[in-house]
Amino acid sequence: MMVQWIDSHCHLDAPEFLADRSEVLKRAQEAGVQWCVMPAVQAKDFAALQDMAKSFVQPYALGIHPLFVPQAQAEDLLHLEDCIQKALSVSDAGNITDPRLVAVGEIGLDFFVPNLCEPEMRKKQLFFYHAQLKLAEKYKLPVILHVRKSADQLLSGLRRFQIRGGIAHAFNGSLQQAKAFIDLGFVLGFGGTLTFDRALQIRRLATQLSLSNIVLETDAPDIPPHWLYRTQSERQLGAIQISQNRNEPCQLPKIAEVLAQLRNESLSEIAQATVQNTLRVLPQLQSLQTA
Repeated sequence: MMVQWIDSHCHLDAPEFLADRSEVLKRAQEAGVQWCVMPAVQAKDFAALQDMAKSFVQPYALGIHPLFVPQAQAEDLLHLEDCIQKALSVSDAGNITDPRLVAVGEIGLDFFVPNLCEPEMRKKQLFFYHAQLKLAEKYKLPVILHVRKSADQLLSGLRRFQIRGGIAHAFNGSLQQAKAFIDLGFVLGFGGTLTFDRALQIRRLATQLSLSNIVLETDAPDIPPHWLYRTQSERQLGAIQISQNRNEPCQLPKIAEVLAQLRNESLSEIAQATVQNTLRVLPQLQSLQTA
């Protein structure tokens, strides 16, 4: 049976889901979101994320997020490679040990957060980014990229390695930058930001690009769509529960409705194309689909 929707980027292992993670996944599946691709953010979480992916039968990626680079150590890269090696090892029966590993991610560069823009931290970010691209090249895995004020530097790194494409998550760059990622085998992730009337750049991109270059994501629990968003003053009042301001994978079909309206295309066209696009750039998902 064809998967109706794929959330190409969500963090089900986040502490915001600690109390009701199973219910969150159940709501997603009831909404037709059968798969939630779960990228790691730091090395100490790899084992727990792998266990969760096995328990929930969901795909995942392993990587060190740029926001976690300040506390990362070189040993974390060795741990990352060890986890990738073990997941991709072949059993006596000829099967991959853990077919749920679909990419290296979430990796990238963040030149928006002030402390990450300092010279030494920029240098450290670039070191971890390039090291993880090298692992993706070595193990023939696509990558899931964090892109924030860093598109040109990310593209420069990608051109140094033979990467099997992937996803530029929460993309908010220019059309020219978007086309550069597409030329390198990437698709662009669109999520909750798309639902805000003032997100003119992202909405424009979502209509300018071919549908073959778009995938859907929630980034749950982050980037809530406009109907879940609460202002800082509302959150400070203390009356807003976490679950009232928290994004969930079950919101994906409603986000897709906004994309369909913007593009003047049917929801079924959006569903079919975005699922196929995700399967194309994360090919290991195809084996899970037929399992």
